[in-house]
Amino acid sequence: MNYRMEADSIGSMLVPADAYYGVQTLRAKNNFFITGRPLHPAFIRNLANIKKAAAITNCHAGLLPVAVKDAIATACDEIVAGNLAEEFITDAIQGGAGTSANMNANEVIANRAIELLGGTKGDYSIVHPNDHVNMSQSTNDVIPSAGKLTVLELLPNAIAELKRLERAFHKKSIEFDSILKMGRTQLQDAVPMRLGQAFSAYQNVIRRDIARLEKAMDEMHTLNMGATAIGTAINVSPYYLSHIVDTINIVCHTSCRQADDLFDATQNLDGFVTVSSTLKICAVNLSKICNDLRLLSSGPKTGIGEISLPAKQNGSSIMPGKVNPVIPEVVSQVAFRIIGNDTVITMAAEAGQLELNAFEPVIFLSLFESIECLKRACATLIDNCIEGITANTDRCKELVEASVGISTALCPYIGYTKSAELAKKSLKTGRKLRELVLEEGLLNADQLNSILNPLTMTSPVYLKEKTGSEE
Repeated sequence: MNYRMEADSIGSMLVPADAYYGVQTLRAKNNFFITGRPLHPAFIRNLANIKKAAAITNCHAGLLPVAVKDAIATACDEIVAGNLAEEFITDAIQGGAGTSANMNANEVIANRAIELLGGTKGDYSIVHPNDHVNMSQSTNDVIPSAGKLTVLELLPNAIAELKRLERAFHKKSIEFDSILKMGRTQLQDAVPMRLGQAFSAYQNVIRRDIARLEKAMDEMHTLNMGATAIGTAINVSPYYLSHIVDTINIVCHTSCRQADDLFDATQNLDGFVTVSSTLKICAVNLSKICNDLRLLSSGPKTGIGEISLPAKQNGSSIMPGKVNPVIPEVVSQVAFRIIGNDTVITMAAEAGQLELNAFEPVIFLSLFESIECLKRACATLIDNCIEGITANTDRCKELVEASVGISTALCPYIGYTKSAELAKKSLKTGRKLRELVLEEGLLNADQLNSILNPLTMTSPVYLKEKTGSEE
């Protein structure tokens, strides 16, 4: 392999001659062999978009020659298109608040621009990583801005899957609306409900998650570009300061705004905590739903067995015919991961000191993972589980009729004490509550049929219309 010699403030170092990265990137690769995971591709694209916007703005300010601007912009476009991805060699977790990632982008863009201008890689007299590509910028405004742009790119895809999940639950709520089942509290029989009502509740909690995430996204539209190191906009021209975010919006097709307080926006990362916390809430809700699905489908012969989940793969290497609820299981595991990532993000945001938070790399690794895992978990939950759920109508009816939960509906007619007495007797003898009520002559068959009408027991709207009550 041929090498070229490059130097930085630390000293000189041999860099592979064909590499587009330079000495600072190579030092980072040697220093931070942590996760083995590269920078997220979307994050790389947004770094390139910011560099392109900066070059355009600096050129309009009269600070960057047109030829250099064009070469930088072309190099950035190539990176956005997916080229040179192998040249981004820094680990996703790195010290230095993301300086290594920023310099990785600066060096790759500079060397590709040098090539486009007819030069040789490493000849930074033509295009310099710091003086030209990083002009008017700092790691401290580029990296958090690229992180926010990446969230704005990734999160809508996750929200789209959540919307698809909401629709899937709505469809099931309609399909199962006429099926009476036993409602349960604290895993004990409570009162009857309709299976469709359970799925309607799932739909509504997902709808709230969508609304929360869409609201949280708004915080990602505030960028600290122009702040440079700490918020003073040192080394930035007035034209650049007032136009950089507008240019980013043109390049990225976004609607971002510049922070009113660049010091605040540079040192505080609470916006990322907001997004992460909202993802965590969604993860908690998804896992709770999946717990329900596993319980409702349990058995199938010795458990609740009110619904059947699609069989997706063998459930055991030793027990023939066993099928496990693997899709709800994997979604819960994703939820655990998102909850863990939220703890990492929370602690990293808290750990900032004074004018900068140095821990953005681990925040971005965790946040991007949470978003993408949520998206994929929702997709498999919809396609491989929810859409194929079937109701075991006879089993639902059997459990309702065998339960003493309907005794609650009798309380207004025969009193709590008598209802409790009959419920205990039913449990002890195994006889149905209906039989005991008729046997003791407490109510006649017509009265019982009316009281135990599924709609009466499960729909407050129906009950209100029937009684005329306004309470």
